[in-house]
Amino acid sequence: MSTCLITGASGFIGRHLASALVQEAQPWQLRLVGRSAARLPDCAGATRHTISALDGGTDWSGLLPGVDVVVHAAARVHMLHDTATDAAAQYRRTNTEGTLRLAEQAAAAGVKRMVFLSTIGIHGAGQHRPYQEDDAPAPHSPYAQSKLEAERSLLALAARTGLEVVLIRPPLVYGPDAPGNFARLAGIVRRGLPLPLGSVRNRRSLVAITNLVSFIQCCMTHPAASNQAFLVSDGHDLSTPELIQHMAAALHQSARLLPVPPALLRWGAACVGQQAVLQQLTGSLQADIHKARTLLGWAPPQAVETALAQALAPSTTAPTP
Repeated sequence: MSTCLITGASGFIGRHLASALVQEAQPWQLRLVGRSAARLPDCAGATRHTISALDGGTDWSGLLPGVDVVVHAAARVHMLHDTATDAAAQYRRTNTEGTLRLAEQAAAAGVKRMVFLSTIGIHGAGQHRPYQEDDAPAPHSPYAQSKLEAERSLLALAARTGLEVVLIRPPLVYGPDAPGNFARLAGIVRRGLPLPLGSVRNRRSLVAITNLVSFIQCCMTHPAASNQAFLVSDGHDLSTPELIQHMAAALHQSARLLPVPPALLRWGAACVGQQAVLQQLTGSLQADIHKARTLLGWAPPQAVETALAQALAPSTTAPTP
């Protein structure tokens, strides 16, 4: 039986991944790591561990012997209005220095592969066509910059040590009990509030947690994934009005979309200092997943309509085998 260490196992992605891995035909032996023991999933046969900090001084040596694959999902997550005194330094401390520290100790312990959850944001905030993995990086935030620096450090370490690394760059991840922007938008749609987005003509890639977990599982073992970067999505991009309509249908609501001209939206957002929020709602941000399809033979197993209905179903939580 192979052994996998999952960091961030108490978070949204980590919990769903752990649940899927213990249900495989040949289940993994799991070592689950998080900040809070109470929030770590209680998966069959898994050992649970806590760390007090994730930075360049974290000691992983007691957790890595015998591990075959590390999936590094822990991070200081992106916040639109980060009030930290030096946000860039804090993102770098956790997401860059903490990642490299884990990878160095993994290589020393004989771990074969490390799968790193990065972000589509290393490419930028959007452009006129879908991003591809070899597009020039243009990180648009301290969070994305810290992830890019981590990617570069991991590839350099791989070249020195032989540790295989896989870099995954997801867009917005949604699913049952998803945090962040998806939950906020779902709350607005659930309450039937009108949204001034009926005239928006954008395209955005999303990835359902089921599809992301499937892709992580593929990257954990596929020989061709070694030392590669991948964009991942549902393979079906939506405009913001289409997303809201799908969400409303899943909630058995009517989508209340007002056709406000985009120029007026931009003026209003500028007046209240919410340009970043408007960009996320009205801008285009797409991922081209041709590389994942062709190099790995992977395809999203769940259709976006099914995934949204599952994400918005009442009383849904990540299963705990």
